[in-house]
Amino acid sequence: MTRFVLASGSQIRRLVLEGAGVPFDVIRPDVDEAAIKAERSELSPSDMALCLGQEKALDVSRRVPDALVLGADQTMELEGQLLDKLPRADLARERLTAMRGRPHHLHAGLALAQGGETVWTHRASSAIHVRDFSDEFLDDYIARAGDALTASVGAYAYEGLGAQLFERVDGDYYAILGLPLLPVLAELRSRGVIAS
Repeated sequence: MTRFVLASGSQIRRLVLEGAGVPFDVIRPDVDEAAIKAERSELSPSDMALCLGQEKALDVSRRVPDALVLGADQTMELEGQLLDKLPRADLARERLTAMRGRPHHLHAGLALAQGGETVWTHRASSAIHVRDFSDEFLDDYIARAGDALTASVGAYAYEGLGAQLFERVDGDYYAILGLPLLPVLAELRSRGVIAS
């Protein structure tokens, strides 16, 4: 059976694969995301997510060429602008206020690599509609959210307290978490990594 490797340091991506019963190893990629974003600044947010996912998969695939390696990344787009994770929690109020009452888009980019070559890619986009929450709610949310304020680009964990920020989502739950699971499972089945 082909060894399957997740090229990611993301705890939520690990949990998604574990929850689906997929056997895998984790090897963190050594990719300078900031440098890639600077060098490829002409890319759309969706294309950037795919580019970063591919770079992560290829980096790890070069180290373990016999394995099938999954790289994934997610970008956030607000009114056409690509946003990055906040470096400090005290910046969350400004980010969340800018998002209030507006939709934003999360773009997930996935790539499988083997032998240092990309063998499969997938992308998924979701529209997240933030409700017009009160200042009192925002104060309470910021006080309670903790690490979520800097762990994700939107300053929220959709699978947790952050769910209270939204009025509607248009997209796949797993894609919103950053790992569109069903297309990955289908590709792993087609390659004999998991049972069909």
